[in-house]
Amino acid sequence: MLKKLTVVFALTCPQVAFALVPPDYQEPPSDLTAEIEAGFQLNTGNTESSSFNGRTKLVYDTEQTKQEGTIKAYFAADNEKTTAEKYDLQLQSSYKINGGYFFGRGDFTWDQFGSYTRISTVSGGYGFDAISSSKTNLSLEIGPGYRYNLPIATDDMPIPEANKDVILRTAAKFEMKLQEYTSLNADLTAETGEDNNTLTLDMSYKNTLFQDWAFKIGVNVKYTEVVPEGSKQTDTITTFNLLYTFQ
Repeated sequence: MLKKLTVVFALTCPQVAFALVPPDYQEPPSDLTAEIEAGFQLNTGNTESSSFNGRTKLVYDTEQTKQEGTIKAYFAADNEKTTAEKYDLQLQSSYKINGGYFFGRGDFTWDQFGSYTRISTVSGGYGFDAISSSKTNLSLEIGPGYRYNLPIATDDMPIPEANKDVILRTAAKFEMKLQEYTSLNADLTAETGEDNNTLTLDMSYKNTLFQDWAFKIGVNVKYTEVVPEGSKQTDTITTFNLLYTFQ
């Protein structure tokens, strides 16, 4: 009798273990996603150089809220001096409702060689998904805000006066999965104010190399209608980065 019980137990244990932990089992996705990338850049516009850039993005997405934070750093130098030094900080908090979400957002830029060396924009409003599918997503946002711009010092104005403006911010965020391992992202943001208007296009193409590693090409184009004398209205940054995703 004991031998029969032993045989039955030995035969049933593998089936029980297989039922509890199937071979294709994967851990459930986490609410927290992080991206870290670094690589080479080309600058045209107010700065002409090529050098290093880095970016870190954190997203905490739950059923009710979504928190996003992005830090970007750009640095370039030639044989004689630093030619580009820029830091961007973007923060957004969204509260989801049926059919859309309310958001609060802050955009902060420190740019030593830009037409404006300090840019701070705080905005809020409403957003919704105009298109949402397994391969394509388009989100639209609109809301009022406040912008602080500090122009770069010039010979005519060695101590520049900051511009403070109430704005209307509109944004379109587009994501498309082209193939299993490739994707395209494009963000278009317009800030309309009484004293100045800006239009920013941020595009990227990502190709997964293996597992969590990907190669990413990015282009950031910003047009500013009113700039200090001697500055260009359009700044362009092109990046070629290696990206790693934590999930």
